[in-house]
Order: sequence, then structure tokens, then C-alpha cells
Amino acid sequence: MYKRILVPLDGSATAERGLREAIGLARDRQSTLFLLHVVDEYPLVLQMSSATNHEQTERASLRMTTLREYGDAVLAKAKMVAIKAGVTSDTRLREISSGRIADVIVEEATSSDCDLIVMGTHGRRGFSRLMLGSDAELVVRTATVPVLLVREDEGRT
Repeated sequence: MYKRILVPLDGSATAERGLREAIGLARDRQSTLFLLHVVDEYPLVLQMSSATNHEQTERASLRMTTLREYGDAVLAKAKMVAIKAGVTSDTRLREISSGRIADVIVEEATSSDCDLIVMGTHGRRGFSRLMLGSDAELVVRTATVPVLLVREDEGRT
């Protein structure tokens, strides 16, 4: 039923739990995983726009390079986990300077012709959810394909 599964990854333990669930589904159904990491440039764009000198601009640029390298490492690690499990996967690193990560996830699911999104969620409630927002919730509300949310292990907080 699910032949193409999108798995957004941010390097967190919660995202890794989502990856493990997606690998199990993909292995059982001979599906392909589409591993996605989104680099959100917006905070750095703000820093660069308010930079008063060349040194500050250079530091912000270096942070951006570091974020890309981190994203590449997250995707490489996830791809190795999938390979070891015998699951085919493709990777995609996206960079955004405005908008929400959830919008990119939904967009990638559509453009990659995925029929399921599997992602980790912290399951925050109340004030912490209000303050931090929820990309997972937004994906659920806007995706045109089913979304499987995998909660963080209860032992971890």
C-alpha cells in the first residue's frame, strides 16, 4: 500500500524513532524511504541582516555551512541505518529562509509522490506546544497523504 514514505529528520532521538518505525514499514512493504532534512536559514538571515561588520557576517555564514554539514551528516547516518536494514532510500537536503518547515515537508511529500509521511513528535501539550509550535501538527492538518506520528519514548523527556 505504501510504496514511497517520506521521513523528515532533524537529528533528534524522536526523529530517529520515527525513522525506525518507517524502516519497519518499508521493509514489510518493499517501500522506498525519502529521507528529508530541512535547514532553516531564517534565524541566520536575521543575524546577517543586522550584522554591523564583516566579522559578524562571516560568523553567520560559517554557522550556515555548519548547519548544512550537520544536515548532510543526519541524512548520511539515516541512509546507513536504512541500508543495514535492507531498505532502499533517497536523501534530500532543503534550505529555507522563510516559511515553515512543515510546509516544506508537505511540499516534498507531494513532489516526491510519497503516499505516507512518518515523523517523530514530542507530543507537547499546553503552554510548551503554544510557545514552540508544532510542525507535526501542521503537517497532519495540511498533508494530502496519511501521516504517522511516532511519539518520543515515554522514558525520555
